Amino acid sequence: MPAPPDSIDDARRRARGAATNRTNRFERFVHEAEDDGWGLPEDLPPIRTEVAEERARTIITRNTSPDVPFDRSINPYRGCEHGCVYCFARPSHAFLGYSPGLDFETRLIARPNAAALLEAELRKASYTPEVIAIGTNTDPYQPVERDRRIMRQVLEVLQAFRHPVGIATKGTLVERDADILSEMGQAGLARVGLSVTTLDPALARKMEPRVPSPARRLAAIETLAKAGVEVRVMVSPIVPGLTDHEIETILASARDAGAVAASMISLRLPREVADLWRDWLQEHYPERFNRVMTKVREMHGGQDYDPSWGRRMTGEGIFARLMQDRFARATKATGLATRLPPLRTDLFRPPPRAGDQLSLF
Repeated sequence: MPAPPDSIDDARRRARGAATNRTNRFERFVHEAEDDGWGLPEDLPPIRTEVAEERARTIITRNTSPDVPFDRSINPYRGCEHGCVYCFARPSHAFLGYSPGLDFETRLIARPNAAALLEAELRKASYTPEVIAIGTNTDPYQPVERDRRIMRQVLEVLQAFRHPVGIATKGTLVERDADILSEMGQAGLARVGLSVTTLDPALARKMEPRVPSPARRLAAIETLAKAGVEVRVMVSPIVPGLTDHEIETILASARDAGAVAASMISLRLPREVADLWRDWLQEHYPERFNRVMTKVREMHGGQDYDPSWGRRMTGEGIFARLMQDRFARATKATGLATRLPPLRTDLFRPPPRAGDQLSLF
């Protein structure tokens, strides 16, 4: 199948997930590249990653979703350079005036005051500790974190306050923070979920172009496990007709690396992600297009996506149940837990600041 007519040249989008940069849904006008008619060759430069800074006013985001086991989260970055073509967070970039396509993975927003804001919120007398989830929208360990170190600063605050945290990532940069995570993990204050979608390095490179290889992610699980951190392998998203046959082997490999728990989520294609995914599938696996999309629609009531609570992460129907049954059998066979004891909240203590009156007790 041919690439979409608005596809950006391969050389310009090398190692990127999206093929297009379509105008976001809130814009009144659509922007399209047009030949100027001169017929002269023009070599346009590769699309580079740009990082802007946002001085946020608050950093903890609250939610009441019945589909997730947490009510608060932190995102040190907006957008994600990992470039996973299937990322359900892509539509959130439209709220910034950007495209959920290439803009999402090349026009990033860093929040350098995240740690300071977090400390201020945790010191409020009204604050009640519950697990803070990090990495629920965009990855805190994407490449930009290596220099920015915003996630590291956030972790240092949580460690100082003895505040529980759950982290989700595909980035092996999480190993850098094994010192903090080890201490917090052994105190029952931290866990890490590491996503492994496939063990096929060629498929991973196409689908998640700037994510470390599957083997490298398994090595990160081993590093964290040896440091005393409980690690959950997240088999997500599972792509029917493309990666679903790997459920058992991913779980076994993660168990062998030291993971103690596992979770799964089926492919989600909200809003603009559906078009981006179809374009990608047509470009890289045209022979599987009908098979994959037929199964996706079977799982979502005949649509590309069903956003209903209770179904959006699992799907419904025979194929969805088959995947869930296989996952249940595989976790039992590998000894991986699907539920872990809650992280501790009783250790929460705001550390004293210089000049504070110390307690006599």
